[in-house]
Amino acid sequence: MADEDDPQTFEPSKLGTKQHWDDVYKRELANFEDDSEDEGEVWFGLDSVEKMVDWATENVPSSSKPYTLDIGSGNGTLSLALAGAGYPVDRILGVDYSEDSVRLARSVARHRSVPGLRFEASDFLSEDPPQLEGMDSSAGGWDLLLDKGTFDAIALADKTNDGSAPIDGYPTRISRLLKSGAYFLITSCNFTEEELKQRFSAPAIGLVYHSRIQHPTFTFGGKTGSTCSSVAFKKQ
Repeated sequence: MADEDDPQTFEPSKLGTKQHWDDVYKRELANFEDDSEDEGEVWFGLDSVEKMVDWATENVPSSSKPYTLDIGSGNGTLSLALAGAGYPVDRILGVDYSEDSVRLARSVARHRSVPGLRFEASDFLSEDPPQLEGMDSSAGGWDLLLDKGTFDAIALADKTNDGSAPIDGYPTRISRLLKSGAYFLITSCNFTEEELKQRFSAPAIGLVYHSRIQHPTFTFGGKTGSTCSSVAFKKQ
């Protein structure tokens, strides 16, 4: 539920806690070990994954061999989809702060016979992700950052000890990791397209709106909307 004083601020929820996601991925890892066909839940569905990969192939093609970071990689579905679309596996990194999430993603990648695809435990808000071989760390290094639902979960976290909301520092971290001219693509079900633009294209961030992905729409009460929003930004 959003804060009435700020519609972009949400009441804290268990979905914003590390313990919740540790429990989720502990269970999903156990399920996968029992049945390798059960790879866990795909947040926002496979259609959202396919749309993000389609956007990437059009705007940051695999032939450019981009260094790609999958933020909050979960069971690895998005990273695996990129690998399946021809993106070099040695230039894709999935990070998640849940260690069982990382174990699950690695197990799924092995089961699908995708060697070399890398997943690491890392808290994006407080740690820089590991560097991949050949990256230029002096200029951010990443060509493409992807977020499918991670910003939504962070928005549901409790405020820090100094009273700030964890999501407030997220756009700046995104910008700092990108090369000049590189891209950030986010899919969210908690924020509208305009709200994402407000968050990520503020002048101080250094990102500008690039494009959007069209999702199925619905009409209710005379207003038209969609179940999720996907927006791309470019580093200046």
